[in-house]
Amino acid sequence: MTSMRPQSYQRNPARPGRQRGVGLVTAIFLLVVLAGLGVAMVSITTSQQASASVDLLGARAYQAARAGLEWGIFRRLRNGACDPTSPFMMPAGSSLSGFSVLVTCKQQGSGELARYVITSTACNFPDGAGNCPVVNDKAESVRRTLEAEL
Repeated sequence: MTSMRPQSYQRNPARPGRQRGVGLVTAIFLLVVLAGLGVAMVSITTSQQASASVDLLGARAYQAARAGLEWGIFRRLRNGACDPTSPFMMPAGSSLSGFSVLVTCKQQGSGELARYVITSTACNFPDGAGNCPVVNDKAESVRRTLEAEL
């Protein structure tokens, strides 16, 4: 008497029963690989966004330092001497608000050969006196320095 099972459901003697479940192992492996790729993509996206944010802050710090440098040059040319200057904050409501700028002017030489070195330093984490120290413990800390010689 022959079995009434369809041909596809009969056991294949060349394929023992212990090979069952290979598809499950493959599916679990693929899920682990895809989960790892997902975690890597999220990590890369997060670091790129943080990098873009610090890059934007750096560009703003450069513009604040440039504004301070131009202000120092204006004061030097208007007053005819090197004025001691103090730190100041950029105007509120502007894209540069939150940056502190320190402008210094130093005279080198005397008489007709006198030169003036104007230095402008801008940062987004000034100390209590408005100066721009080097801040290493904050990832979003930026500082830019520009210098002009007249």
